Amino acid sequence: MPEKAPLLKVSRQPSGEPEIFQSIQGEGVSAGMPTVFLRLATCNLACTWCDTRYTWDWRSFDYSAEVMEMTLDMLESRVLAFRKSRLVITGGEPLLQQTALAPLVSSLNDQGFYCEVETNGTISPSLEMMEGISQWNVSPKLENSGNRARVREVPSVLSVFGSLKTAYFKFVISAPSDVDEAAAIVTKYGLAQERITLMPEGVTAETLNERGVWVAEACVERGFNFSPRLQILFWGNERGR
Repeated sequence: MPEKAPLLKVSRQPSGEPEIFQSIQGEGVSAGMPTVFLRLATCNLACTWCDTRYTWDWRSFDYSAEVMEMTLDMLESRVLAFRKSRLVITGGEPLLQQTALAPLVSSLNDQGFYCEVETNGTISPSLEMMEGISQWNVSPKLENSGNRARVREVPSVLSVFGSLKTAYFKFVISAPSDVDEAAAIVTKYGLAQERITLMPEGVTAETLNERGVWVAEACVERGFNFSPRLQILFWGNERGR
């Protein structure tokens, strides 16, 4: 019997369409760049402040209403329709589906795409993914995420990402003590200072502006980069942005 085409679990928008959309990258080192986003479903962590709980929290959301399965050909045609050359694969946690994802990345690479993956840094990328991804946006979780230490920090995986020149690290900051925790992780794994970004946590412009002041000051003091959350500042906590 012929093999079944691989399927990817994709977040479904309230309209019923897959959560594939164009916008600007709102966070990290690529902030402000025109981008196509592909949001995949399911995650191996459960952050208390997560603003995409509908991709993994099946106690609060209906899996069948929030997730759809799509073939690689279906996904590729959707991405190409936007006529952009930069793709951000986000979630959820995309590396849970990296075996099925790798052929899509490879095909888009052949068509000139710059592919980014947003990951929580707890799952090692495969060789195929390492070869295909142009930029890793790694967001190691701190105690403020509510995840247990042994779950949110996987030393072997952080060491792998730390060795990749294509990996950038973004820490979500809720309180001043979080800055010390992030700095300790940077030191522990020998992460390159110029690839470290601190980003205030928040889903309202008011919260981001308030926290952003002292987070920015901490970045100046520590020599880290600062990241806004442009999508929140411009559109609020709205899906598909």
